[in-house]
Amino acid sequence: MNKTRAILTASAVLLAASMSVQAQQVTMTFFLTSAGPGKGGDLGGLEGADRLCQQLAQAAGAGGKTWHAYLSTQGAGAVNARDRIGKGPWQNAKGIEVAKSVDNLHGENNLTKQTALSEKGDVISGRGDTPNRHDVLTGSQPDGTAFPAGEDKTCGNWTKSGAGAAVVGHHDRQGLNESAPMKSWNSSHPSRGPDGGCSQADLKSTGGDGLFYCFAIN
Repeated sequence: MNKTRAILTASAVLLAASMSVQAQQVTMTFFLTSAGPGKGGDLGGLEGADRLCQQLAQAAGAGGKTWHAYLSTQGAGAVNARDRIGKGPWQNAKGIEVAKSVDNLHGENNLTKQTALSEKGDVISGRGDTPNRHDVLTGSQPDGTAFPAGEDKTCGNWTKSGAGAAVVGHHDRQGLNESAPMKSWNSSHPSRGPDGGCSQADLKSTGGDGLFYCFAIN
């Protein structure tokens, strides 16, 4: 009888913990993708990136919101990442607020390795971990705006997996030195590599994996 009671108690505790996690994920309005499409900088354009955000959120129990990827584009009809993510505030899968507003997000935000969680509530590995996955695709300047047309900063507006480049940020706010770009969550350096800069192998070679930020818009 005591053994049965202990098993029932343990089951109840696990169920309560599971329900708590699910409840937090329902209120989640921000996450760093646990995985990308696997085609380097080719995300299927903004539409494909938004679709993956929605699919991952749905799988995590937060599909009742409209999700957009934090990505900029270049050239005719250029899009600023900061203009497509709503007004905030945003919180992660654990209910921790990462930013109060768009201006706060691009200022003194609370985005770190410990708060830039995946849709599952997991910490994404960063500098010093194996593998390092701290390079996050954004194609954006520090203030969240698009780069001018010309030199590729978005892997062909998120359609290329060969030659090109995409600007990335560091979700763990760490890099090769203590400079501002190395500590930037959204604008650290362009991708590069032997395949031209936009392949999955290229992204992995500099500490990335084709991940990007997703925000629930208001």
